[in-house]
Amino acid sequence: MRGCYVRLWRERGFKRCAERSPRPCLGARAARADLQGRQFTPVVDSPELVKMDQSMVHLWVKTEPFIVGALQIPPPSKFSMHYLRKMSTYVRLRASEGCYPRLFWPMWRHIACGKLQLAKDLAWLYFEIFDSLVERTPEERLEWAEVVSSCTSEEELEKQRNKQLNKISLRTSLIGEEWPSPRDKSQSANLTGKSTCQNKNWNDYTHQAFVQNHLLDLLELLLDPDQLSASSHSTHGSLVSPEAVRALSFLIEGTVNKTRTVHPLHELALWQPLHVKNGYSKITKAFSFSKLEVWLRACLTGSPFGTSACLKSGKKLAWAQQVEGTTKRAKIACNAHMVPEIHRMVVMSQVYKQTLAKSSDTLVGAHVKIHRCNESFIYLLSPLRSVTIEKCRNSTFVLGPVQTAIHLHSCDNVKVIGICHRLSLSSTTGCTFNILTPTHPLILLGNQAVTFAPYHTHYPMLEDHMARMGLATVPNYWDSPMLVCKENSDASVFRLLPPNEFYTFVIPFEMEGDTTETPGGLPHAYQKALSQREQKIQVWQKTVKEAGLTKDQRKQFQVLVENKFYEWLIHTGHRQQLDSLVPPAAGSKQAAG
Repeated sequence: MRGCYVRLWRERGFKRCAERSPRPCLGARAARADLQGRQFTPVVDSPELVKMDQSMVHLWVKTEPFIVGALQIPPPSKFSMHYLRKMSTYVRLRASEGCYPRLFWPMWRHIACGKLQLAKDLAWLYFEIFDSLVERTPEERLEWAEVVSSCTSEEELEKQRNKQLNKISLRTSLIGEEWPSPRDKSQSANLTGKSTCQNKNWNDYTHQAFVQNHLLDLLELLLDPDQLSASSHSTHGSLVSPEAVRALSFLIEGTVNKTRTVHPLHELALWQPLHVKNGYSKITKAFSFSKLEVWLRACLTGSPFGTSACLKSGKKLAWAQQVEGTTKRAKIACNAHMVPEIHRMVVMSQVYKQTLAKSSDTLVGAHVKIHRCNESFIYLLSPLRSVTIEKCRNSTFVLGPVQTAIHLHSCDNVKVIGICHRLSLSSTTGCTFNILTPTHPLILLGNQAVTFAPYHTHYPMLEDHMARMGLATVPNYWDSPMLVCKENSDASVFRLLPPNEFYTFVIPFEMEGDTTETPGGLPHAYQKALSQREQKIQVWQKTVKEAGLTKDQRKQFQVLVENKFYEWLIHTGHRQQLDSLVPPAAGSKQAAG
């Protein structure tokens, strides 16, 4: 394995609440002062006292850990509660060696490869995905990319991983039992080899049900060894430490009295008016396991920032370029007007025979889902958090830099052009990926006729957007995909695009910015193919110029060439794209908006 460039998740602009001494009774204004959290719209104070019963606290499951942090494949057989409990005990007993609560790569490699029987590259994949959810600045990500790209051997890369990557908390790993898809092979693939499992990563109802169903397991995994029975289960007197509740903030956040101030779980749980309900004791400085579980279950509700809320309350996006086709079927919703920046989401569905283009602050840092689009060209030229493309056909997607992952599921004859931290695909047929990525593209179950090619385009703001997302031009593993599943070990499911079939791609919109060429350039073989084709064009132009044609012959020849070009446009399907690029009457700078 040549190595992976690790980018780390950052939550932007959220400040922790200041610790304050408990007070016997708080008015609404004082209550909110004690819970200074993440304001994203003004809150009108009420003079009434805040009555802190369980109905006033609303908790929900975060969406991002599931969108970004869960692979869309059945987990390994040993990712069960039995083995997770054994692993938790194993590392806790080695806390003096620095193995807990932060897990270093060498210890995880030892556990994953030696005890869970995972292949080393798969062990690294899980570690790196968990690591990608940890907060790091773009500068830190770029520094790590430079370190990885400078390694000249696997041994040198391994040394750098051992030194640098030590930020994985055992307390923030999702239970692997049956998420995100069934382990039963009969449910995972049909007779044609296509994966039939549904992608649950965007289903916020499933997120809530998953946490509700496994809440007991989650809490037990967080218990210290002296709070567990001989069978590694909780007892009636088990106590949960504040650090364990802080770890659950990775998955859960909430509000008080449905205000617009969002708080991490641990800040709400440690606020004095809630102690009676959640069982926190200032004497033990811990939570009662049973009371905490009951309180969490009573307060958990649907996420106001999830896909369902976005579709129900989100605004329809305005598109600067929208010429061809009809908009009657298209459903495009965005929640940027009503949520914190880190919860931005855009959902596009049923875009048919259209060319859509957008570059605006609305898209910056957003999770984007594109669903059931057909015969369309979609340009999202802004820095994005993640992109999921599902059940799309015969379409082209040109994306700005994606900070985490691009995932395709159940798509046919789709082209994706983008720069991303990770690319994964499942149940695709005949799809082409022109990408720049510092990690190995993940080929999951059910793919056929996949083509990988180098990234081959640019737009004026591209390099600025890459820097903002912490993405560099090296390392670049576009040509080194990883077959993740044993059932999917046939390397013939993919190919690298032959250089003689390679053409650059021109983004046909005017924008301001400094980028004038493809970042990082092209691989030598592909640049050579372009140069040879350019030479042939120059020879042809010289031949025509020196042919000595009369004026009528030149006109007749021009008509012949134009007719042949028109036939080629129809044959290749490019005519629809050209027709859809006719600028609207308002002007030609179509990508702004």
